[in-house]
Amino acid sequence: MEKKKTDLEAVLHACRSSFIGIGLFSMFINLLMLTPAIYMLQVYDRVVTSGSESTLLMLTLVMLLMMTTMGGLEWVRSRIMVRVSTKLDSLLGGRFYDASFKQALYSGGMQASAQPLSDLTGLRQFMTGNGLFAFFDSPWVPIYIGIMFIFHPWFGWVAIASVIILATIAVINEKITSKVLKEANQEHMAATQFTNKNLRNAEVVESMGMLGRIRDRWQEKNRKVLAMQGIASDRAGVLTSMSKTIRMIVQSLVLGLGAYLAISQEITPGLMIAGSILLGRALAPIDQMIGVWKQFVGARGQYQRLNEMLKKIGEDPERMSLPVPEGHVQADNVVIAPPGTRTPVVKGVSFNVEAGDMVGIIGPSAAGKTTLARAILGIWPALSGKIRLDSADVFQWDREELGDHIGYLPQDIELFDGTISDNIARFGEVDPDEVVRAAKQAGVHEMILQLPEGYDTVIGASGGVLSGGQRQRIGLARALYGSPRLIVLDEPNSNLDDQGEAALAVALQSIKESGATTFIITHRASVLAQVQKLMVLKEGALVTFGDRDKVLAELNQAQGRGAAQQSPQSIRSGARPAAVSPVKPA
Repeated sequence: MEKKKTDLEAVLHACRSSFIGIGLFSMFINLLMLTPAIYMLQVYDRVVTSGSESTLLMLTLVMLLMMTTMGGLEWVRSRIMVRVSTKLDSLLGGRFYDASFKQALYSGGMQASAQPLSDLTGLRQFMTGNGLFAFFDSPWVPIYIGIMFIFHPWFGWVAIASVIILATIAVINEKITSKVLKEANQEHMAATQFTNKNLRNAEVVESMGMLGRIRDRWQEKNRKVLAMQGIASDRAGVLTSMSKTIRMIVQSLVLGLGAYLAISQEITPGLMIAGSILLGRALAPIDQMIGVWKQFVGARGQYQRLNEMLKKIGEDPERMSLPVPEGHVQADNVVIAPPGTRTPVVKGVSFNVEAGDMVGIIGPSAAGKTTLARAILGIWPALSGKIRLDSADVFQWDREELGDHIGYLPQDIELFDGTISDNIARFGEVDPDEVVRAAKQAGVHEMILQLPEGYDTVIGASGGVLSGGQRQRIGLARALYGSPRLIVLDEPNSNLDDQGEAALAVALQSIKESGATTFIITHRASVLAQVQKLMVLKEGALVTFGDRDKVLAELNQAQGRGAAQQSPQSIRSGARPAAVSPVKPA
């Protein structure tokens, strides 16, 4: 059974005709590389001995024509490689963007990095550089050596010995630098990711005087990178200098050998010069490969990382369109763990929520509430069991199509670079009426109008001039844009003041009237006045689920029993039961 190719391997395979073309161009270029040697041979053996100026003129014109043709072929060869690298980027750029996004998604943001896109750029730049052409030119080394044997066997044996020495140096270079360079690249990526996280938390770092300590940690990581890169560069530098020195010595020795053979009348003076030129040409690809070995090792690492990512993160299959969801959500004994781990956070939860229900999800910290919300939205897959939306597994839906019918307000509000209207409209085509409707429903319309440019105010990823409460309310408007049928609000009032709380209450009433199925994760009792059903989680398990007033009564009754069972000493010490805090029915 043939092994399935990754997208990267498939694209490179699709470019095989271009690589064949580059190989053909390399063949003609290397044949034309013989021109200087042949020209010098003819000049010394024909022109110098005969003194014919017309012969010299014709030989020079032919040489100029050949060298100009070679220059044109090299230009065409380089343009083909540019086209291949551009095709590689255009066909895979979007794929790696999606894969980077999924990697961040599945890791909960812990592995959020644009490194795959940087690797793709690095691989593309290597393909357009001169270093790669050395690998296309190296197969012609035996041909040059064969011609040198025709000149004289001693020339050929010297060439073979030189190639063996330089090839050995290349192998040694690989052995002593590849591992160090790989570790250096890994440390560099870790240091870059460390810096990016710190920059995203610049306010915390500055406010608590952490900059010096954070900088020290970065410098420690950076010193490791510099040390390893320095070791690799020192080793490669020694070998590169050695290879160049050996090549120049050998070329000079060949001249001496040629002079001896010419004195002995075994070859002509022209062959002496031609042999030296040809040997330099034979050794050039190997010498060039040693010089660009660091780039080659880097490109190889980039290729391997990209391939591994594509194997690990598959492309979303095309899915048949399903009808607009009504909002019926059902969980069948779901077990959920963060992607990449097998430790369950949500354990065997089952429930049935009818379309249009508004459900509150409560429980202590680390109870699995946010994890369950991510599974309901189809962000994190379940280890076992199913979460169904209108009887279909939530992962069977086309994400682009389903997204229009989903509203999500996460705990950490992230707005994106663009206008407020772009953010509310989810960076799709802005429908002004719908943007205003969503903003009014979220109670943020009047606030937006007070901004310098209103809905056209440009904000950054952190929200710019907006406060935490304003960002949260704009995030709510974004969640409500397009009248979604399934809405998940994770701590929707965590940053709100009293005015924001009042606006949220109005928004929740409006959502209820719209008939959207809504899940609200909260620690505050004020939000529970709007919900119809209540779900209580503790340590990843479903404690109880049902009508809000009934569940609250059960919780308060359980709290009362727990308090009665405490010893007088524990009550005097202020100890509280471990259950959920008591809440009065609205």
